[in-house]
Amino acid sequence: MKKAVSKTTLGLNLPTDPRWVDLAAMSLQDILTDHAYCEQKAASTMISMVQMHSDKPALVDALAPVVTEEWGHFRMVLAELKKRGLTLGLQRPDHYIKGLMKGKPKGESRDFLFLDQLLICALIEARSCERFKMLSEKLEEENLKKFYHQFMVAEASHYRLFLDLAKTYFPEERVMNRWDYWLEYEAGLLKTMEVRGDRMH
Repeated sequence: MKKAVSKTTLGLNLPTDPRWVDLAAMSLQDILTDHAYCEQKAASTMISMVQMHSDKPALVDALAPVVTEEWGHFRMVLAELKKRGLTLGLQRPDHYIKGLMKGKPKGESRDFLFLDQLLICALIEARSCERFKMLSEKLEEENLKKFYHQFMVAEASHYRLFLDLAKTYFPEERVMNRWDYWLEYEAGLLKTMEVRGDRMH
């Protein structure tokens, strides 16, 4: 009998190590820089998805405003860095995203890979939401707590959006079976990664 897994409120199989937020609080410039690049990459990913799936009106209509929102988030983080007298540092490799990409099978159909793409996006948004929530609750500075609360709310809606899009194009049972695969894979990936406060993921 398979052992039950304790999920977070976002449905994630493994909660973030609580040490992460303490380390992040000590590395604000690094975490803000990494956050800025996460938002930039999210906007770029949405644009690519619209280009790749321009034959899917529901997806185009849903993601077009998200591109604007994600780029707006990038600008918000840049403004926060500037307010603190900090500059946008160099982009660092995102080992979390690279690790997720290794979970995608090779040689599958375009439809199969499309479903995975939607679910990976949902997963990234869910994990980001969880970490923004941690920052909004645990940071000492009140303005930063409010700052990250805004991002938490936005990522929660994006997480639901990608799951809903998956269910728009695929049967719900198929979506949820594949979602379970990604939840399990991501939990296993996190267990192999060092807890670092200079990365959002």
